[in-house]
Amino acid sequence: MLSVAELTRVMEEFTRMHIRLPVAQRLSFTTLSVLHTLAARGPLRMTELAADEQVTQPAITQTVTKLEQEGRVERHPHPTDRRAVLVHVTNAGRTVVESRRAERTARLTELADQLTEEERTAIAMALPALKRIVELNQQETS
Repeated sequence: MLSVAELTRVMEEFTRMHIRLPVAQRLSFTTLSVLHTLAARGPLRMTELAADEQVTQPAITQTVTKLEQEGRVERHPHPTDRRAVLVHVTNAGRTVVESRRAERTARLTELADQLTEEERTAIAMALPALKRIVELNQQETS
């Protein structure tokens, strides 16, 4: 029987570990989250980005300005709203996301290799259900 409380606890611990796995490109959580969001979703307005990242408008402006100075994002005029700009991830920003994903994959592979075949199978069997939970959440928040 599924214990949602246990699932929550384990997912929190796993997420905390997963976020900290990469040792390259040590950047703040918000900075990394912005890069991941833009790489996954494409260009966004500053207001959308602030809402997604659950930070204030001044905080997202400061983060985007820093990322822009580092060449990891660019601001471009919105094609239909002259008052707005869209924030785009650059190739340099995308490289940060991809290198961190590769580092996570390598480390998780090392850890998964230490599991029994039954444990690896159990994780594989849980993936469709976890993916479905993500999809349901996306539908409800869209």
